[in-house]
Amino acid sequence: MTLLKKFSKVRNQTHELCKPLLIEDYVPQGALYVSPAKWHIAHTTWFFETFLLKNYLDNYVVYHPAFSFLFNSYYNSVGSRTARVDRGLMTRPSVEEVYKYRSYVDEAMNRLLSSKRNDDMLPLLEIGINHEQQHQELLMTDIKFNLGLNPLHPIYKEGFSLVNDHNTEGGFTLIPAGNYEVGFNGEGFSFDNEHGRHKVYLHEAAISKSMVTNGDYLEFMEDNGYLRHDLWLDEGWIWVTEHSIKHPLYWKKVEGEWFQFTLGGLVSLDMNAQLSHVSHYEAAAFAEWKGMRLPTEFEWEVASSEFKWGSRWEHTSSAYLRYPGYKKPKGAVGQYNGKFMMNQMVLRGASNATREGHSRSTYRNFFHPNMQWQFAGIRLAKDER
Repeated sequence: MTLLKKFSKVRNQTHELCKPLLIEDYVPQGALYVSPAKWHIAHTTWFFETFLLKNYLDNYVVYHPAFSFLFNSYYNSVGSRTARVDRGLMTRPSVEEVYKYRSYVDEAMNRLLSSKRNDDMLPLLEIGINHEQQHQELLMTDIKFNLGLNPLHPIYKEGFSLVNDHNTEGGFTLIPAGNYEVGFNGEGFSFDNEHGRHKVYLHEAAISKSMVTNGDYLEFMEDNGYLRHDLWLDEGWIWVTEHSIKHPLYWKKVEGEWFQFTLGGLVSLDMNAQLSHVSHYEAAAFAEWKGMRLPTEFEWEVASSEFKWGSRWEHTSSAYLRYPGYKKPKGAVGQYNGKFMMNQMVLRGASNATREGHSRSTYRNFFHPNMQWQFAGIRLAKDER
């Protein structure tokens, strides 16, 4: 596939994800960490304009000089930007204008990619394409969050769930004690935080071949799991009590029956489906209740060929830190991953919302431990010593 076709394919996929939305759905921002759909489609466009067109297309004229302030995310070296919490307050530019912006940039990118290739731009182009694919997953999580705040439980797309997977295997797989190599090693694209392949020593352990189900987690809740401080990490207990957390995000009890909000609307909770939308704090508390623990990210990577994964991001007990020998890339692109290596936890695997090419055993996702809105579940581990 040519670079132009790859670029066009990814851009069109974003449009397809937005087709079920009403105009009113593009603007709300239900929380600080959630972004409006309009902002996502503008920000991914801004990335190509800022890092590729302005630097590599002769005589390129930016679409609107104020859009860099509106749609920059966290690239401090590029310039100032609107506060993240204010993204949902921007009723202007209109959705129509943002789509005109996308078309303008896409047309310019077509000219750039159809002209004589400058190899210096290829790494930025690859990052830009993968960056948009990451935002496609965020579009799904953020659209769901914003719709989930609506008491009418609106449907994004009929029958569209992303959370109805069942386990197909059980038991545990053994991880023998020993030295292992971890980190990306191969062909194709990978993010900088996967680099720095290195050896780790693992003690003997076992990791579950199945994910925790909704029914499993309901047992934890019915055993007063959210009321027992002895099960929770200290910060987790503060989070639970201060925010009155009593169940996973999107669970709702109606007349004594549990339901779950999905992108297909409000549906009865499937007790056999894999659990989703729990935080690291909840995952750790559940593991404590079961007398087990969360796997480390390296245990997960080493054992990942022995179990089925890919329907949920999976919580690990590992902090998001740099690998040995990791060096943050120079320039604005160096702000992509390295600047976030503090106070966040690693999740491994992928989810049903993850885009093509982003499901690999070395991929390191990361979020703050209180975040529930991702399609994240629990796989348990235990020591065998």
